[in-house]
Amino acid sequence: MSFPWLAVFGGFAAAPAAAAVMALWPWPKARAAKGGLDFTQTLAARHAALPMARLTLRDGTAQAFRWAAGPQGGPLVVMIHGSGWHGMQFEGLAAELSAVADVVVPDLRGHGLAPLRRGDVDYIGQFEDDLAELIAARAKPGQKVILLGHSSGGGLVVRFAGGAHRDLIAAAVILAPFLHHSAPTMRKNSGGWASVNLRRMIGLSILNSLRITGLNHLPVIRFAMPDAVLAGPLGATATLEYSYRLNLSFAPRANWQKDVAALPPFLLVAGQQDEAFVADRYEEVLSRLTSNGRYRLIDGVGHLGVVDAPQTAEVLREFIGGLE
Repeated sequence: MSFPWLAVFGGFAAAPAAAAVMALWPWPKARAAKGGLDFTQTLAARHAALPMARLTLRDGTAQAFRWAAGPQGGPLVVMIHGSGWHGMQFEGLAAELSAVADVVVPDLRGHGLAPLRRGDVDYIGQFEDDLAELIAARAKPGQKVILLGHSSGGGLVVRFAGGAHRDLIAAAVILAPFLHHSAPTMRKNSGGWASVNLRRMIGLSILNSLRITGLNHLPVIRFAMPDAVLAGPLGATATLEYSYRLNLSFAPRANWQKDVAALPPFLLVAGQQDEAFVADRYEEVLSRLTSNGRYRLIDGVGHLGVVDAPQTAEVLREFIGGLE
């Protein structure tokens, strides 16, 4: 007598087992990618330090943020740094934008000042909840909120727009944003500075589709950053690897097109010489999904340089000043 149900059960059991093996597979020998992004100009830039403050989040975590007060009646701009960085990335641009807006620049959970770090998020989507708390704490009654992000920070802006807290923001600014590894704007390994454990990513994706999340703390991506970034001032350090849950929290959802379509009025700025993404495809790709965008490519500027380019500050002030 045969028992076909045993074969069916065995098939269901084998899938998570195989996925778990993939998730636990050792990291490749090369610990991180090399090259890809030129940090020279970014590290050479020197900006006056912004005042620091802390916000105690709902779980007791102290989140560090920098801030600058703007003119009476201006909007609030919340600025989100890119992968591996912290809020000091925006000290120059934040000072520029304080001419037209109040500015808040958080170190995302797991980033920045070492005494305040927890090293990871607790669940996928926690960055969005943290940002919602920060906005609630810093926005004045009736004040418009603009969410701004660079690279993965731009991806988080897109994710936020497609999530539960979307109504908290009136506009968005995305600087050379990460959209998805399958998006037409993507270069291989973000131009060479990111090393992804693809086998582990696939295994964890399968497990999460089965609602098995116990291995989401495992690292899936590592970054190559120069020593000068690792030894930042005031104890602020780079974060060199991301867990599965942190990496997903820092990017649009799998259906990234839906998140893009949910964006409020937004401005996209990228350097024409971007090493991580294909800058001249942004407008083509995003304009098919939404008519809410304005686009600006800056010649002679790469992925990191777009943050401190004078043209970026100019076009951002114009965009912010033109919001109704």
